[in-house]
Amino acid sequence: MRFAIALFAPGHSPSSRRALRFAQAALAGGHQITRLFFYQDGVHSAASNPVSPQDELDLPREWREFVQTHQLDAVVCIAAALRRGVLNRDEAERHRKSAANLEAPWELSGLGQLHEAAQMADRLISFGGQ
Repeated sequence: MRFAIALFAPGHSPSSRRALRFAQAALAGGHQITRLFFYQDGVHSAASNPVSPQDELDLPREWREFVQTHQLDAVVCIAAALRRGVLNRDEAERHRKSAANLEAPWELSGLGQLHEAAQMADRLISFGGQ
């Protein structure tokens, strides 16, 4: 089965952890992930600057490693990211901000990528949406 996964919840939320565990289990079970789409507060899971306390799970790092290890298509909604200060180098320069906090393997793109992912997948699974 091909899954598209949309994450709406902040980076250190239980929903973000459930989404990651679901994605790991899906791949371990022989399924495919057509795209991971980070939207609304879910864009914080892609930011490179959160620092987790030593005794807590570092979910943004785990997401990054998961995406890199499995070479997944991981998209961060550009509108949601800009609104929340999650910027790649190009957007930081364009908006004259002093720093970028979104790096590879994440890709900024529009909401159309979520629609496309849903069309390519057998199931769209969302985590953290109201």
